[in-house]
Amino acid sequence: MTVHFIGAGPGAPDLITVRGLKLIEKCPVCLYAGSLVPEEIVKSAPDGARVIDTAPMNLDEILSEIETAHAAGQDVARVHSGDPSIYGAIAEQIRRLDDLGIPYDITPGVSAYAATAAELGAELTLPDISQTVILTRTAMRSSAMPEGESLAELGRSRATLAVHLSVNNLVNVVRDLVPHYGEDCPVVVAYRVTWPDQQFIHGTLGDIRAKVKGSGITRTALIMVGEVFGRKDFTDSRLYAADHTHVLRPAKP
Repeated sequence: MTVHFIGAGPGAPDLITVRGLKLIEKCPVCLYAGSLVPEEIVKSAPDGARVIDTAPMNLDEILSEIETAHAAGQDVARVHSGDPSIYGAIAEQIRRLDDLGIPYDITPGVSAYAATAAELGAELTLPDISQTVILTRTAMRSSAMPEGESLAELGRSRATLAVHLSVNNLVNVVRDLVPHYGEDCPVVVAYRVTWPDQQFIHGTLGDIRAKVKGSGITRTALIMVGEVFGRKDFTDSRLYAADHTHVLRPAKP
C-alpha cells in the first residue's frame, strides 16, 4: 500500500489536480483535513471507503488509522488543503511513516497565495516592482519563527509577501512592515479564497487593520502585501520584447 499525500487546493472542488482526484477515487481509506477541505472532494472516494475527518484528531490517532490500513494493504488518500508543502504538517507524518517503513508519495496542489493572485487578476512578480515572493507567517500560538525569519527582517526585502496564519496578528504585521513598505503600501486580506463565501478586503498598511476589524474576519485568511497590487506603471518584461531572441525565437534575418 501507499499513503498518498494530496493537495486539495484552496477550496473550490474543481481546483484539485487530476492526479489528486484520481487517487481519491481509488483509495479505500481517505483521511482529510475537514476544517479546510470541502466534503465534495472526498465524496469522490469509492463506495464503502473509510472516510475520516482528521480535524479533531492528533498525530498519534492519525498514524493509528494509517497503520491499520497498512496492515490491511489498503491505500490511503491523506488529503490536505492547498499545497501540502506549505504549512501542511506533512513532514512530521512522513518522519513517522519512514520509521514504520510505510511508503508514501506527494501530489501537489494549488496554494492559497496562487489562488488569491488568480482571483485578483494579479501577477505577483512585476518588472521593476517586485521579482520575489516570500511565503511566511507570524508566531502566535504556533511554533516560534526561526532566527532571521521575523517579519521585521523579511520586510527589508520589500518583496511581495504572502503572510499566512496571521490575520489575528494583524497589528504586529502592520507594525513590522510599515518601516520598510510605508503606510501607503497596498494590502489585500483574502478570506476563504475560491469558496462560495470568499471575500477580499483591499487597503493599505495604514488602514487595513480598521477595515479587517469591521469585517469580523478572524481566521482562514491570507494577508498579501506589496506594490504589485494595483500598479500599472511597470515595465514590460523582456520575455516578449520584439528584440529579445532565444533558441525558440531566433533573430530574424
